[in-house]
Amino acid sequence: MKILLLIMFVLFLAGCANASNDDENILFIEDRFFVVQNQQIFMNPNNYIGRTIRYEGMFWGLPWGTDGEDVYVVFRFAGGCCGNDGIVGFELDLGDTEPLENDSWVEVTGVLEMMEYGDGEFLWLTDVVLIEMEERGAESVPF
Repeated sequence: MKILLLIMFVLFLAGCANASNDDENILFIEDRFFVVQNQQIFMNPNNYIGRTIRYEGMFWGLPWGTDGEDVYVVFRFAGGCCGNDGIVGFELDLGDTEPLENDSWVEVTGVLEMMEYGDGEFLWLTDVVLIEMEERGAESVPF
């Protein structure tokens, strides 16, 4: 019995040591589950608000509204109403981060937050870190 307790204690300490690794606290959105993981986040935002999320995709700045400001997104194409015309990803609060060229392939890491805009609320990533990637991933992901 003492040996069993000792083994359980050692395993507990090993788990605590690994918990300090920052990557364990990051939700990685993977290629093959890209749409499903995004759907889970959008359907259950309260389970993810405040979490750090990392994924790869295409960076785009798009004109928004009448004030001439751009909204920035990192996304991938997925199934839509007319084939592969849907987009899946998050809007970004770049803060002091300089925007990249449209269509740059990036790894984005940011904290999921809810923003209010007009009469609605939207999910977006804040405290964003963008890393331009040399190797391009799959622009279209399975639905």
